[in-house]
Amino acid sequence: MPDRTNQCFIPSRPVKSALALSLAALSLAGAGAAHAWEPTKPVEIVVPFSAGGATDQMARSIQGIITKHKLMKQAIVVQNKAGASGAEGLLDMKASTGDAHKIVASSSGLYTVPLATGLPFNWRDLTPIAMVAQDQFVLWVNSDTPYKTAGDYLAAVKKAPDTFKMGGTSSKREDHMITAMIEKKAGVKFTYIPYKGGGEAATQLSGKHIDSNINNPSESVGQWRAGQHRALCLFSETRSSYKEKVTETQSWSDIPTCKEQGLDVEYEMVRVFLLPGKVPAEAVKFYEDLFQKVVATPEWKAYVEKNALKPTVAVGPALKDFLEKDEKAHKEIMGFAGFMAK
Repeated sequence: MPDRTNQCFIPSRPVKSALALSLAALSLAGAGAAHAWEPTKPVEIVVPFSAGGATDQMARSIQGIITKHKLMKQAIVVQNKAGASGAEGLLDMKASTGDAHKIVASSSGLYTVPLATGLPFNWRDLTPIAMVAQDQFVLWVNSDTPYKTAGDYLAAVKKAPDTFKMGGTSSKREDHMITAMIEKKAGVKFTYIPYKGGGEAATQLSGKHIDSNINNPSESVGQWRAGQHRALCLFSETRSSYKEKVTETQSWSDIPTCKEQGLDVEYEMVRVFLLPGKVPAEAVKFYEDLFQKVVATPEWKAYVEKNALKPTVAVGPALKDFLEKDEKAHKEIMGFAGFMAK
């Protein structure tokens, strides 16, 4: 069968003159240029969390990359709107319909905050642009404890329910959900202690005020490197890809998955950027291209490795499909954990 891929159909009609074709081409080129969209004023990245946190650090790193590489003509600024556990920032974005000069840097709080509080917000109120990474989580214990594996630790917890304290960031959020998943899968019961952030949870574990915590790698890397914390397992399908030694003896890739340790629990948190609703399609395309340029820079690659992030990138239909599935998974977890607003 002949290959038709490079064949074209020529209609039987008079051929236009070369001059007419040239003028038509110029006209199309002009139309394309006229429809090209780019910001006409400074762009605001809304961070619905406090300054200094992981989302804030990520947003400011991206701000620096865009500025350094001149990826955009207009300035880009970061604004923290952390009121009501992130609800203030989300509602601000919902109220900014049509504003293509405002972006929100978000995480799974897109689902957990509305589901847990009844907040009148849904991520579909906004326009997804790009997922730039996923945050992973580790089960940490104090290095002075005898526990070498997740199995060792959970066996001890099972013998004394409600006496072991698990620390984490906030209530009914990622750390608390992972704790609920552990309890369900392993048949154990913790006393969960919520803190304002992962840094505080790490400090409390170092001081032996709690028995364990669930932190992102970056939130406990200092204590791990100093020999204060022991990483029992990573809540991921596969081990980390980062093989450079962080401690004297271990890299992130040396931490076994929790499933390897007999604990079948996986959880990864999305890092995603969204525009308000009802923005021009040309603006969406501009920002999709912008973030794909950001994640291709050496500075971003260094950032994700330093923070042991999973470099998962998605835009367009693939991103929307991911968010649909991720929201469904969060509803299931929060449902059995009893975290849903009544």
